[in-house]
Amino acid sequence: MPLKRTLTLPLLTLYGLGNILGAGIYVLIGKVSGVAGMMAPLSFFVASLLVVTTAFTYSELSSRYPVSAGEAVYLFKAFGNRHLSFIVGIMIVITGVLSSATITVGFIGYLDIFVDLSSLVTITLLLTVLGVLAIWGIKESVQVAALLTLIEITGLLIIIWFGRDYLHNIDTQAYLNTFKFGDLAIWGGIFAGSFLAFYAFIGFEDMVNVAEEVIEPEKNMPKAIILSLAIASVIYILVSLVAVSAVPLDALSAHQAPLALIYEQLSGLSPNLIAVIGMLAIINGALIQIIMASRVLYGMSKQKWLPSILSNINKTTRTPVYATLIVVLIIYVLALWLPIMTLAELTSLFILIIFSLMHLALLVIKAKQPKPSKNIRRYHFSLPLIGLITNTGFIAFYLLF
Repeated sequence: MPLKRTLTLPLLTLYGLGNILGAGIYVLIGKVSGVAGMMAPLSFFVASLLVVTTAFTYSELSSRYPVSAGEAVYLFKAFGNRHLSFIVGIMIVITGVLSSATITVGFIGYLDIFVDLSSLVTITLLLTVLGVLAIWGIKESVQVAALLTLIEITGLLIIIWFGRDYLHNIDTQAYLNTFKFGDLAIWGGIFAGSFLAFYAFIGFEDMVNVAEEVIEPEKNMPKAIILSLAIASVIYILVSLVAVSAVPLDALSAHQAPLALIYEQLSGLSPNLIAVIGMLAIINGALIQIIMASRVLYGMSKQKWLPSILSNINKTTRTPVYATLIVVLIIYVLALWLPIMTLAELTSLFILIIFSLMHLALLVIKAKQPKPSKNIRRYHFSLPLIGLITNTGFIAFYLLF
């Protein structure tokens, strides 16, 4: 039984934004500012440039092959190696599960502000609700994710609104005094900040894993990927401009809930509103990761790379129930037992490796099929080549520094 095609361009774009605008910006803005200082907005800009080539690569690949378990299939089409595709497919599931487990653990701290529950109870309740939502149906799950995405964006727009005076009166002289073009230390901070900011952009690539549930995927998937990334980039840069202008850098980098601090500083009001929105951002991020990981397992099962039970579709919900249950169970175990920072760092590294492989796969596919059908979205070969070079460069930067 095939998956039901119900996702339109607006829903898919909001789904992509939900992937990108998750808990990352609510936590990372302080850390990026601590590393890059006043140049934090430039770090987000550099990170967006790093991601944009990957977005174009995913855009073309998803147009050529609109299937679930996208990355694994792309590699198989390029290299014909089932073992490589299997390893990368499992790596994608692991990164999604690790990311979701990390987000789930992060929820505990936000909830503690309002009610004191044990970690076991909090994680159990949260994952039970998220599991039910993910099994309920893709349209319903994405509609919930879309609603939470709108709330997340509202929280960021509130920050931008209260900081509008800083945006209208940017102290360009302060930036010029800070930035010295030939100062390697400044550039080191910018690139280190970009590596952290890159984590906040992770998520758009998961959109390809719901391709079989998208209406006209060859047309709508590429548009949704580019739209969601462009909107996220603008929001991130504006928020970072407000952040470094409104709050002392040492206070911003040290605070556990930096956006709540910024809101409190700008508005003079209680930070509870942004704290609640931060919790919803975490819920949204975890739900989307559960959907993504379960769809990759489903797609790999359809390709005969995993047991057939994982591609069983429930007749009522039209969703892969067994794949979803396995994903939720693994997240539950990881959220209870593994440390957050290690998982977050490994997730970033794995994603960069996967992105590099996707650029390489597209270059090979373009060489094999230089003229695909007219409906395929195509870009110049230089884009995946630039993406391959920049991604491997960031991997080297991470491993060496």
